[in-house]
Amino acid sequence: MEALPDKFVSLSLARRHVSKDATYLLDVALHPAGAALAVSHSDLALRLHDEATLRLVGEYRGHGGPVRGLTFAHARPDLLYSASEDGTVRAWDVRRPGTSAAQVFRGEPWHSFCSFDVSCGDLLLCAGTPLQDEDSLLVFWDSRKPNAAPLGVYSESHSDDITQVRFHPRDKDRLASGSSDGLVNVFDVRRGSEEEALLCTCNSNSTAAAVRWAAADGSRLLCLCHDEGLHLWDLRRLDSQRPLVVFSCPDVRRSEVTADGRGPEYLVGGAWLEGADRLLVVGGDRGGDLLLMECDGEGLRLLGTLRGGHSATVRCFAWDEAGGALVTGGEDGQLLLWKPGDAVVKKEGRKSSSLFKLKSRPDRSRRTNQTDNLRSQH
Repeated sequence: MEALPDKFVSLSLARRHVSKDATYLLDVALHPAGAALAVSHSDLALRLHDEATLRLVGEYRGHGGPVRGLTFAHARPDLLYSASEDGTVRAWDVRRPGTSAAQVFRGEPWHSFCSFDVSCGDLLLCAGTPLQDEDSLLVFWDSRKPNAAPLGVYSESHSDDITQVRFHPRDKDRLASGSSDGLVNVFDVRRGSEEEALLCTCNSNSTAAAVRWAAADGSRLLCLCHDEGLHLWDLRRLDSQRPLVVFSCPDVRRSEVTADGRGPEYLVGGAWLEGADRLLVVGGDRGGDLLLMECDGEGLRLLGTLRGGHSATVRCFAWDEAGGALVTGGEDGQLLLWKPGDAVVKKEGRKSSSLFKLKSRPDRSRRTNQTDNLRSQH
């Protein structure tokens, strides 16, 4: 196996796609089979690209507010899910680019969503809401019932906007949520009430921007904060006297990561690299350069630097484990593909062979016990 630092040092720019609409690229999702990329844009559109060429295949429109969550289904990867501030979660058929949403999930009329994820078995959907009337909610649906009311909500565990929800990569009932209140909560949604479901709470002492499951068994949690703080917790220590904190840095801008003693100016995100058994953290500077870093109990270590691609802040990335490639998108409207080898920036090519060839507690406004509905699904 290629050494991890060598893998990232060898990355160079291979493909470039520039948005013709001068929009920010906000989020990117990689198809489980590596056949496609989905990107959310600041103009409310979702755009589908062939991953190998970055060729634009089609776009989806229908959301009336910014998209705040984007992911492909796991067991049914022909579905692309998106959640929006317009209060809907929509499922799009990636075999039919340009069509209307195949499914629409709604909560109450006043709900707005700022985070979203789908469980590893595709059964449960969960969206987080901003704080409204002293409540910030985790809303759950059965993915098989798009026209039904939500299964239930959790309403007591956060006191501010729920900025991130992440299901465990292997345990369909394990969910982590992060909030502007600084808390990162872990739930077992099989349990009866919200209080029983809450397994632990980690405090970032800041505002949580992103949460990622880490370690081969998903036993660690990475939290990135809006003020560029970073925290890594080990949940295996819950039943011991050892502290949960594996590594904590209140401001990575003050860390000494590069050879000249600098840290990244901002954090883009993190990803667990299954094949390498390492945690990748991506940061950048305002000029568009990217720092690829490894994170563990020893801190942050530089793996490689990507230059000459972006010209503004990078907002999102996706790591293709099978292809050993990195996809990045940013405020310069560019979608870039980085691959091992010499830099060969190509124009959009012909479409490759791919799927494109194929045709809790109850909400206080409700009187029914929606937590029981959630539990009954398991």
